Amino acid sequence: MREYMTTRDIVGPLLLIESVVDVTYGELVELEYPDGTRSLGNVLEVNGDVALVQAFEGTRGANPSQTKAKFLGRSLELGVSRDMLGRVFDGLGRPNDDGPEIIADKRLSIQGSPINPTARDFPDDFIQTGVSAIDGLNPLVRGQKLPIFSGSGLPHNELAAQIARQAAVLARSAKADVVGDKLEGEFAVVFAAMGITFEDADFFTQEFRTTSAIERAVLFLNLADDPAVERIATPRMALTAAEYLAYECDMHVLVILTDMTYYCEALREVSAARKEVPGRRGYPGYLYTDLASLYERAGRVKGRAGSITQVPILSMPDDDKTHPIPDLTGYITEGQIILDRNLHRRGIYPPVAVLPSLSRLKQKGIGAGKTREDHADLSNQLFGSYARGLQAKELAVILGEAALSDDDKAFVAFADAFEDRFIRQGKHEERSVAETLALGWELAALLPRSELKRIKDEYVEKYLPTGTDA
Repeated sequence: MREYMTTRDIVGPLLLIESVVDVTYGELVELEYPDGTRSLGNVLEVNGDVALVQAFEGTRGANPSQTKAKFLGRSLELGVSRDMLGRVFDGLGRPNDDGPEIIADKRLSIQGSPINPTARDFPDDFIQTGVSAIDGLNPLVRGQKLPIFSGSGLPHNELAAQIARQAAVLARSAKADVVGDKLEGEFAVVFAAMGITFEDADFFTQEFRTTSAIERAVLFLNLADDPAVERIATPRMALTAAEYLAYECDMHVLVILTDMTYYCEALREVSAARKEVPGRRGYPGYLYTDLASLYERAGRVKGRAGSITQVPILSMPDDDKTHPIPDLTGYITEGQIILDRNLHRRGIYPPVAVLPSLSRLKQKGIGAGKTREDHADLSNQLFGSYARGLQAKELAVILGEAALSDDDKAFVAFADAFEDRFIRQGKHEERSVAETLALGWELAALLPRSELKRIKDEYVEKYLPTGTDA
């Protein structure tokens, strides 16, 4: 193990070190600065005997001629154990809750092991989040990647905490009309927050602790005043912990990553320091590849009982869906849940924009034996009826309510009730999927029975509440 004092240049978090021998990409580096402080970094690039090193904790006050670099011969690793459940760590996987160090069962590289495509199993089984706007219309499926597209000032932190507290995998039911119970003892949440304020970090920690959800969760918190480079390692730390719990401990793991926008900003900062040719809006040209290296660590593996499901959360700059971050995320993931600013202004929580939201795998996680036989038909009916109600509202703005037919007025009343009763939900209100479906049928009863064209007649006879005018 050699120690070098051949640093030629320091730019931001980057060090250019010459005359190195047998150094590899991704290798961990221990840096010692003139004032005696130590920091970790990793190798970003090797060209002959010159290595470009990225310091995780910044290089402020460093002097190139007096900086020591020791290459450790391994990549950045995380010590993993089941004892991680219930603990809070910083962005580099160090305990941040005044608890003892984790006694690791093993140490794993945070880069992970790529899943052979032929070994992947198809995402399956319904995950109940307890949020009707998600469970009823765009369900989350075990092994899926389903991001939440938000905006500045929207309550994505509250929604992320609510999903983390309430999420559970349901047991399969042999009966078509019976919803399975929660599977206890084999579900875990890995929560990674990047670039958040101290206030937000305290909010997340208290939310988990006051509801006892911390007992099945692992938290990684990277604060806004932490070095930006640490932010790049944080989601990889979280996913490494998730892979251990899923594939070594056979647990169903839900990974929540917030906020991916701050992660991408850190990538852009490092790219600019490396003087790379920028892509769209200054982000590096490899942004798609980098995001894919995170998102594709979700999934199920054949022969393994555990699984990893991801819910990345990103705040769209200027609420722009064409911005590179949501745009590229949408290409990689299987749908998106979009939060709407107009619903938020009207006091509706969670402000989920139902129509532009999408879960491409929802048909794989709902139906007989998983949720209930009528789930798909009812979901389609609610979608179609809500869309028609919004169209009728727009028509009324232009032509006046007198121009609406009786059916149009019924759909307008349905749309208002749908937003007020189905989408609106308390921040600590957990609805089972059975309660969500029952509420959906109550709303369907507001429509003329002749308009329930997307639901099989047998389901209408069986589930439509009696004593209604529909």
